[in-house]
Amino acid sequence: MGSSHETLDAYLVVGIEAAKQAGQVILSNFYKSKTVEHKGTVDLVTETDKACEDLIFQHLQKTYPKHKFIGEETAAVLGTSELTDAPTWIVDPLDGTTNFVHRYPFVCVSIGLTVGKLPMVGVVYNPILNELFTTIKGRGAYLNGERITVSQQDQIVKALLATEIGTKRDKKTVDATTNRLNHLLFKVRSLRLSGSCALNLCGVACGRLDLFYELGFGGPWDIAAGVLMVQEAGGSVFDPSGEHFDLMSQRIAASNAFLKQDLVDALRTADA
Repeated sequence: MGSSHETLDAYLVVGIEAAKQAGQVILSNFYKSKTVEHKGTVDLVTETDKACEDLIFQHLQKTYPKHKFIGEETAAVLGTSELTDAPTWIVDPLDGTTNFVHRYPFVCVSIGLTVGKLPMVGVVYNPILNELFTTIKGRGAYLNGERITVSQQDQIVKALLATEIGTKRDKKTVDATTNRLNHLLFKVRSLRLSGSCALNLCGVACGRLDLFYELGFGGPWDIAAGVLMVQEAGGSVFDPSGEHFDLMSQRIAASNAFLKQDLVDALRTADA
């Protein structure tokens, strides 16, 4: 069960196959009317989320029956699985469900593989824009087969920052979130809230975004692929406090090679 070159290559091929199959399902349902359920007040789930997860897990399980799986819809039913050292596929079958419901084209399939609790392979596929992000640990990050790198922006005042509002709508959380945004708007060039954690990470990886942070997102399935994408593109991933990043913590920040400390400082003063 090594993570040699050949093994990782094989894992990536299977991850891409699974992502493309699910992507076809998303694409074919994108412009149709949706059956929507609520997981929380604003957190949505559709039949497509569930269909895609089944499809992905079946494909992966057929190929790698001994591997473990953590998925968003499975976790909603079974509770989040513990992450162990075993090879584990961590899957968000449809990141950006609200976007999907509204036909806003920022939706993707996110498939990450961890070995020894570390991300080793990542696939993020947006079938609407036909963008396939792929990465293998130590081997770089790619968009549709072309190597990608983080931006070279070294001034936070010229940076484009992405974040998300999150799914909680209680007054305390909303106030803390909007106060933070209010503060950050004076620090950066502009702000984007495009509704997909995985695509935000890919945006940092390919230099469309300079910075990203999110507090309280759904779980490891949102970020397992994107974290490796940023790291392999020359960026850094860390806890918003500046401390070491934990895949299971539901807190994340990412930056290019220059702006990590600036973002940490800006978040610290925003929350002071």
